[in-house]
Amino acid sequence: MTDLAAVAARFGAALRSEGVSVGADRSSRFAQAITVVAPSSTSELYRCALATLISDPAEIPLLDRVFAAVFEGLADPAEFRGDPGNLADTVQTDTASHAPNAALGTVNAPNAAFGYSSAPNAALGEHRGAREVEVPTLGSAAESLGSRDFGSLDAEELALLADVMRRFTISTPLRRSRRFRAAPGGREVDLRQTLRRARRSGAEPVLLSRRTPRRKPRKLVVLCDISGSMQAHARAMLQLLYCASGGARAEVFTFATRLTRLTRVLATRPADAMRHAGEFAPDWSGGTRIGAAVREFLDVHGTRGMARGAVVVIISDGWETGDPAELGEQMARLARLAHRVIWVNPRSASARYQPLVGGMAAALPYCDQVVSAHRLDAIGPLLDAVACRNPPRT
Repeated sequence: MTDLAAVAARFGAALRSEGVSVGADRSSRFAQAITVVAPSSTSELYRCALATLISDPAEIPLLDRVFAAVFEGLADPAEFRGDPGNLADTVQTDTASHAPNAALGTVNAPNAAFGYSSAPNAALGEHRGAREVEVPTLGSAAESLGSRDFGSLDAEELALLADVMRRFTISTPLRRSRRFRAAPGGREVDLRQTLRRARRSGAEPVLLSRRTPRRKPRKLVVLCDISGSMQAHARAMLQLLYCASGGARAEVFTFATRLTRLTRVLATRPADAMRHAGEFAPDWSGGTRIGAAVREFLDVHGTRGMARGAVVVIISDGWETGDPAELGEQMARLARLAHRVIWVNPRSASARYQPLVGGMAAALPYCDQVVSAHRLDAIGPLLDAVACRNPPRT
């Protein structure tokens, strides 16, 4: 059975080829609607498509034609639109229809990967009864795409992982702040609160109020390489930061040939965030100057407090076109300021990987941990590293 992610993505591509403006966000909503409604017939499946994929009434005939051609052999739900009575009388469960070709994922495979004929309502006159449709769940999309490298996913497939990424939580370790909170067992005496209570007992401090420092999460700073070799993984990491709980609080910078701050851009809606990220970072898919980017970050932002005591995550494959010695110097500065430095390198997933590239070799001594995070089911080590649930640097 074909998984839901592939069906939604290919159906969206088929609609685009007919002139319907369907993007990755609509395909994702279509998949979500299927999991919520759990359609048992093609008419219900059609209504899911109509509600999530169409924004202009003029596009409905195109949807009718594509839907009929893609799911050839099943009833055309457009015939019953507007007449619920006829629809209820017509929809029936055909037990014989549960042959492999009756399921959503295997209808004509489906139609040779949606390479369907555009003849209107082809071969639909003989099939007037809607058959029960077996629909895979969103979990199958996570299972199918979760084990694939982010570099092999297109934009639509990556968007289908957004809901799964929202289940993650990015949390940093706690640190002491300058503020205090009341605590019966605190080591410090809260003189102000003690004197306030003493007014009730004739200015005699009968009870001592105690306090303890508040604790708050450490800052999370992300420097993401958006050069040509990291383009696909960069989009996946930026999407993870936006979707995961706690990720929106991160300070996000991108770099290739220059450093760009994207914190405010990623605070917008998810569909616009990724589009605006490319507009605000003109060096997207450019060269890589990691050392210069880290130096600019430290000079402009880091030494002024952004990197002090923070968890800094650098996402890059380590291909440095500049001087590796400069990267080593800047990484030494960063390690002295930051609480922890984590390097995310998708190439480290290979068992044969060795940090022999000049940039990676220069930066490695100053990294607390190197993780791959190259696919969805490999995000766990990154989240553990950010939360400092792994041993610190020795």
